[in-house]
Amino acid sequence: MPHLGGVLNCEFSMSRLFDIGLERLTGQPAFSGVVQGVTAEGRGTFFLETFGCQMNDHDSEKVAGVLLSRGYRQVETPEAASMILYNTCSIREKASQKVFSRLGEYREKQSEGKIIGVLGCVAQQEGERIFTRAPWVSLVCGSASYSKLPEMIAQLEAGNQRVTGLDTDTDETFETEVTRRDNPWRAYLTIIEGCDKACSYCVVPYTRGPERSRASDAILREVRQLADLGYSEVQLLGQTVNSYTDPTPRGMRFSELLLAVADVQGIRRVRFTTSHPSDFEKGIVEAIESQPKICDHVHLPVQSGSTKVLRAMQRTYSRGEYLEKIAMMRGASRLIAITTDIIVGFPGETESDFEETLSLLDEVQYDNLFSFKYSPRPNTPSLTMPDAIPEEEKGRRLAALQDKQREIQMKKHEALLGKTFEVLVSGKSRRENQWFGYSTSHRVINFASQANKLLGTYVQVHVTGAGPNNLAGEQVF
Repeated sequence: MPHLGGVLNCEFSMSRLFDIGLERLTGQPAFSGVVQGVTAEGRGTFFLETFGCQMNDHDSEKVAGVLLSRGYRQVETPEAASMILYNTCSIREKASQKVFSRLGEYREKQSEGKIIGVLGCVAQQEGERIFTRAPWVSLVCGSASYSKLPEMIAQLEAGNQRVTGLDTDTDETFETEVTRRDNPWRAYLTIIEGCDKACSYCVVPYTRGPERSRASDAILREVRQLADLGYSEVQLLGQTVNSYTDPTPRGMRFSELLLAVADVQGIRRVRFTTSHPSDFEKGIVEAIESQPKICDHVHLPVQSGSTKVLRAMQRTYSRGEYLEKIAMMRGASRLIAITTDIIVGFPGETESDFEETLSLLDEVQYDNLFSFKYSPRPNTPSLTMPDAIPEEEKGRRLAALQDKQREIQMKKHEALLGKTFEVLVSGKSRRENQWFGYSTSHRVINFASQANKLLGTYVQVHVTGAGPNNLAGEQVF
């Protein structure tokens, strides 16, 4: 899953963002290290670094919320922490390598009394093997066990050398009692965990477990709470978010849930990611058409433009079936921005297969894409597939793909010159009077304004410039 999250203004520290949420919740000024009246006195400090997608970002919000509510205090450097935690991603080989590289940097820290912990997908994937590879690690915890973190840390503080939390609880969606929100205007909300699709290259079913959906009434109750706290944008999350199946008698479809979330008073934008093509249906398009609060952007990973490669990937749809979903969106009364994921160099991908992927870009005209070289992952069927593609050739194909997409995006952005968009202001540039934010179609727009209090507000921006990755403009009144 790509990282599509917004950018936090550098003027706000994580602790200050947390304080803003507390002030909204209690109506009283808050200070760092306090959650609902629990002080940090007598507790340790923690540093938390996150690798991966929005799901991991949101998981880290849960971890931080659990620790802060128990009186731990978050710090911004590992040197200042008594506990160093890495929330990890195992989707790509590089991500896993980066985690172990980070761990190597703190080989000596355990002797200084620091707790070193590995959380998330790499923790679930590697389990206790992490202790063998990095003996200075003392905590290994998968996403299903985050609510039990205080108990596990208490065991370490009591003298236990190594503690694990690797159960996969298929009856819950791994919500925690307290979540620390890292953005004071936009909130992530997990509605479905795990995946049943079993793509031949993917570790998610192994690290996150099977699909299980959260009850619609619990989701809507949390959305109302978020709106009461002042959040105006909600992003619904899931490895296959549109596979959502309401487990309650109400039996909401995903498209119905989108509309129900948008109906909550105070919510101004509703986003969702990541969708799976096999479960993408007309009702989702109709929801976007009928409700302006549902953002006009769909991330629909294709992975390859070749049906032969898609079958080898076990993607459960053909090129033609995928294009039917695209046609569904292109035929909508409201223009929908479409983004995707593509893997190049999958085992057995011929030059002809790759040319089919390039031709798909020409046909679909994506608004953006996230592209990757295939990397073999543990416990996946693709590990034993023949006809591996050399790294040099993977690199060539990736560069060609990105060059073509850059041309497409440049043309699409140039076509937007002179248009005006609503922008949720997410940050302030270092340049004087320069700000940036996101349109409903998730385009980054940098713009000029003389105003000095725009963060978290919605403004109209007239587009005056275009680049391949963003737009430029001026605020209009």
